[in-house]
Amino acid sequence: MSIQVETKDCTQLGDAELAELADLCAEGPLPYEVGLLSKQAEAWVLTTQARENGKLKGFAFSTLERIGGTPSVLVGLASVKRCAKRDTVLRAVVHDQLRRAVLAFPDEDVLFGTRFTTPSGFEVFRTLHDVVPRPDHRASGEERAWGRRLAKRFGVDAAGYDDRTFVAKGNGSHPEVFDHDSLKPDAISRDVAAFFDRLDAKRGDSLVAFGWAMAEDLAKLA
Repeated sequence: MSIQVETKDCTQLGDAELAELADLCAEGPLPYEVGLLSKQAEAWVLTTQARENGKLKGFAFSTLERIGGTPSVLVGLASVKRCAKRDTVLRAVVHDQLRRAVLAFPDEDVLFGTRFTTPSGFEVFRTLHDVVPRPDHRASGEERAWGRRLAKRFGVDAAGYDDRTFVAKGNGSHPEVFDHDSLKPDAISRDVAAFFDRLDAKRGDSLVAFGWAMAEDLAKLA
């Protein structure tokens, strides 16, 4: 059975769906509850859900907006079920978000930003370019500025964000991140994993990251 993906306005989310999202999260390391998910539905514009045979396998809260004139896909809280097809689910969710981006911002490069707590999250950027942070790359002043803009958009206090390491300090609660666990963790670069060495999991730290979807690549999704 293939993965079916639907993206709709968060205003269309009902109590039963929110409970379904919470049930999926309860199976992972970040057990977000209905109350928090309800607040996410108020804070973001779109929700993308991936299902197999009607059963929820992954979801994401996001928005399409311009930041300083730059078209952007911003993903807040998202979670992929720890199932055998989770890589496929991840690709399906990201693909639909990028497909909507090209419809909203035709013929433009689009920034894709989110937060992670583990190196597995970088699989979100599999098809993107100029990912920041990345190994053997010293972030430019503009890239560090983008990190600050995204951290602010994700509700991170400026005093709790390090624009050199892209680390956002937590407040003791579960950070609202893109939660994904790779099927092949051994294949993750040690240099990528090193970005997360500075994170304090108990405090709820996260890593702000972003990449670029090129207009010519997005055009193929239209």
